[in-house]
This record gives sequence, structure tokens and C-alpha cells, in this order.
Amino acid sequence: MAIDPTRFCINRKIAPNLSIESFFKLVQRLGLHKVELRNDMPSGKVTDNLSHEQVKALAQQYGMEIITINALYPFNRMDDELLARAEALLKEAQAIGARALVLCPLNDGQPITAEKTIAAMQKLAPLFAQYGIEGLVEPLGFPQSSLRSAVQTQALIRDAQVPFHVLIDTFHHHLYEQAEQEFATGIDIDRIGLVHLSGVEDTRPTAELTDEERIMLSRDDVLNSVAQVQRLEQMGYRGVYAFEPFASTLANWREADIEREIRQSIELLQA
Repeated sequence: MAIDPTRFCINRKIAPNLSIESFFKLVQRLGLHKVELRNDMPSGKVTDNLSHEQVKALAQQYGMEIITINALYPFNRMDDELLARAEALLKEAQAIGARALVLCPLNDGQPITAEKTIAAMQKLAPLFAQYGIEGLVEPLGFPQSSLRSAVQTQALIRDAQVPFHVLIDTFHHHLYEQAEQEFATGIDIDRIGLVHLSGVEDTRPTAELTDEERIMLSRDDVLNSVAQVQRLEQMGYRGVYAFEPFASTLANWREADIEREIRQSIELLQA
């Protein structure tokens, strides 16, 4: 499986202690040029203490394309406060040159109907159009999530008649019990906007897995992320793959550790 390296992206979650400039430098050293920024970093801000202009200038300096900002949560529990946060993030995405904003569903055990999720998408879509930002809806596979299925997500996007795309995550795909059954015949490969990659070596029952177990790819990965990528490639996916580990142990990694893990993960995908 040969994947063009220009299709690989690095999520800032892998380097929580690095400044934005140091993060961009690290990605550049790897010969990569796509990144995802986040609003859940230690600073609590997408740009830390930098201005939008400074981040945009740094991205240009190091040749980085900012693929997304992660994330608007919970996008499907609509109220005035959510709309205000959505517009603020969209303004920020536009200001720093980000291509897309990730939308995550409510994940606390409270159910949200398909009708309310559709209505939320329809309410948000004009804002995304106003700022010229793509919307990527990421179903979360956790048992308590209000939207677990990628196939259902695509159906809701279609019913809402909005130009959003689905974000596939190999971790969340693994957590959702019916994902394999649905995926083979139900997914529209052309409506996938991004794929998140991580690995898990913890062998506890799937329902007990959390973000804390998410590391980089390995030969012992219980998610079978490499096989998931192989299938996506066979189905014709030609979009971006973003590495997104979550474990708190990442905070202890040195830059050399991060570089090694990314290189090893890419090697596994290219084998």
C-alpha cells in the first residue's frame, strides 16, 4: 500500500507541550505539510497566546496547511450559546487559514433525535458558508454518544441537505459494534472528508476503552487501523489521513519520541 506522503496530517494532540511554532517545525522536519489545530490544548485556545496573524504567518513560513480546527462540541445540542461558539470558531478558522471545522456530537449519555441533529446541521450550514469553511461531522463510537454511526451520519447530512462531510476515526469505528456490518455496503466513500488514525494496544473489552488508551499505530494495534486504511484505499478514498493519539502519556514524549512514532506509523501504512 503506497500512500502519497502529502496525504498525511499531524494533529496537535500528539504534541501537547510544544508551542505552535515548535509543532510546525517538527512536522516540517518529517517532510509533512498538513496539521490540525485544537481548542482543547493546555492554553484553552486554538492559537495559544499568538494572534491569528502570527499563526497564519508561521504556517506560511513553515509551509503548513491547517486542515482543521478541532472541535465544535456538542454541535447537535443547539442553542444560542452553541451558535455563538460556532461563529467564533469559524471566524478563527477563516482568520488563520484553516480549511475545516470538526463537529462532534453530544457524548454524555443523553439521547438526541435524528430530527434535532438534522435541524442543528441546517442551522449551522449557513454560518459555514458565510465564512467559507468546510464542516466535518465526526461520529463518536462511545456507548454514551448521541451519534455513533458513520453511515447514519452520512444519511443525516444527506437528509439535512447540507454540504458537510463525515470524518471517519479508526478508534471510533472500532468502538461502534455495528460499524463493520454497516460500512461495507452503506458508506459513501466520496462523502468522507477526513480520516483520523490512532492505535490501541490495551486488550480490555472494547466497551472499556477510552481516549486514554489511544496511542500511535503499531503491529499490536487492536483497532486494526492499518487494515481499516487498506480497505478505505481499496474503496477509492484518496483524502487526508490525520494521526490523532490522545493518551496523557504523550505529554512525557520528547520531540525525538514524537518523530519516531510518526515515522513508524507511516512505515506501517506504506508496507
